[in-house]
Amino acid sequence: MVTLGSIAVKKPDLFKKWLQQYGSEKIILGADVKDNHISINGWKEESQQELMPFLTDYTNEGVRKVLCTDISRDGMLQGPSIELYKRMMKEFPEMHLIASGGVSCLQDIIDLDEARIPAVVFGKALYEGRITLKDLNRFM
Repeated sequence: MVTLGSIAVKKPDLFKKWLQQYGSEKIILGADVKDNHISINGWKEESQQELMPFLTDYTNEGVRKVLCTDISRDGMLQGPSIELYKRMMKEFPEMHLIASGGVSCLQDIIDLDEARIPAVVFGKALYEGRITLKDLNRFM
């Protein structure tokens, strides 16, 4: 699988061509979001694309997997944007959402699971020892 984000904003026809060619099981739509707008180019640019219409366009094209990073929370260890992710899942119940940004402890992962968010990315909490592999084994 590959995650594609900026290209979906900058070259939507090419993204759609790849989606048809390789299939939705091989492509994860990257939706890096700040203030409800998709950011591109390594978070250096905010596009004019709003999150929900962006997701609507691409789920209508067959996208089923989305990696959404709340840029304002990434690396901050202040908890994930659970309400944002719940809203996304309510609007797109068939989406396999991978939540990213802000996870600070095992409880954040539990909260995401209880909110029925299918997957989570976390890094800094693991690197800083706030979440351990032992914790994860108990959770699973």
